[in-house]
Amino acid sequence: MTIKLQKSILKKNSNIRITGSKSESNRLLILKALHNTVELENLSNSDDTQVMLKALESKERTVDIHHAGTAMRFLTAYFSSLEGRETGLTGSSRMKQRPISILVDALRDLGASIQYIENEGYPPIKISGKKITNNKVTLAANVSSQYISALLLIGSKLENGLELHLEGEITSVPYIQMTLELLSRIGVKSRFEGNVIEVFSGNDLNIHKLIVESDWSSASYFYSLAALSEVDTSITLSAYRQDSLQGDSCLAEIYKQFGVETEFNNNEITLTKKYHIVPEKIIELNLVNAPDIAQTIAVTCFGLGISCDLSGLHTLKIKETDRLVALKVELEKLGASVTITNSELFLKKSNSIQPNVSIDTYQDHRMAMAFAPLVLSTSLAINEANVVSKSFPDFWDNMKTLGIEIKK
Repeated sequence: MTIKLQKSILKKNSNIRITGSKSESNRLLILKALHNTVELENLSNSDDTQVMLKALESKERTVDIHHAGTAMRFLTAYFSSLEGRETGLTGSSRMKQRPISILVDALRDLGASIQYIENEGYPPIKISGKKITNNKVTLAANVSSQYISALLLIGSKLENGLELHLEGEITSVPYIQMTLELLSRIGVKSRFEGNVIEVFSGNDLNIHKLIVESDWSSASYFYSLAALSEVDTSITLSAYRQDSLQGDSCLAEIYKQFGVETEFNNNEITLTKKYHIVPEKIIELNLVNAPDIAQTIAVTCFGLGISCDLSGLHTLKIKETDRLVALKVELEKLGASVTITNSELFLKKSNSIQPNVSIDTYQDHRMAMAFAPLVLSTSLAINEANVVSKSFPDFWDNMKTLGIEIKK
């Protein structure tokens, strides 16, 4: 489905409710399946979380997780720990191109039985669940934190717990800390010192009722809209906490540089455009701990006609698409000047935006949503716009609520 976004002006004041964080929801669903002592409210309504729910309830021999990278990683570890359960895990054509060998090697070192069905190092895989008694394993630290979290989540259910040694500089520390904090909230003890993480076995846990915080990654698109809007425009989002576990909550601090202030009030945040920034400004950010907001920030900078130097983006190459290449291609369609490396993006300020450009999304939800705020500067089309359902099914309805004119 292609949609046309007509150049629009935001309503001065709007209220949006965003469902629970996909990151928190998927972690908690694994913990609920392992321990059966967790009651959850405000789960994400994203495709990825629905896929996770369906997979955990499935009795089928083969589970198809489609595009859901988090589900592939978390379920690989989960099914490996289910003694006597044989499971095939497969996914979309893109999923079959996303490497999983680092996680599989670590699980094999712990004693898991996993075979590749097609190409070595990539899904689909066949998992023969076993009782895992080994508890020490080493993993490269500079890869996706989801590999690390996948191991930590099952550590609480292993007979001897888990002692994970990380080699090198650790990527996306906030996501690791989120996993450990959620373990703590259901009563599982852990320790994170230097490059060693220990998760202690916890089988006798009390029932815990947890409310999932709304998704900060989803909030990023509203921060972008606020930054590109007129002064004094406000958007109120719920439900959010100032002491969030989510690494992308750094948005509140980052977007001060774009003239957007964040006010926390009970379970809501209000984003207000306070002032216009000068075009000579250069935004310099290391996003190693929040790579999922890189696309949003790059597009915000382009829309404001300012330069940015973004680093710490090496994990973007193994996402739904190679996000660095996709950003470069689509921004250049609009008239941007972009240079990329394996881990960086450099955008030069631009004085104009090409109108009526069609943005390709590469089956990547964040490409569709990151480029949408440019509707405040120009009319544009978004191809495969329904891809937003992967993480934020209500996105286009929310855009209409803000006053954006959308045509199919």
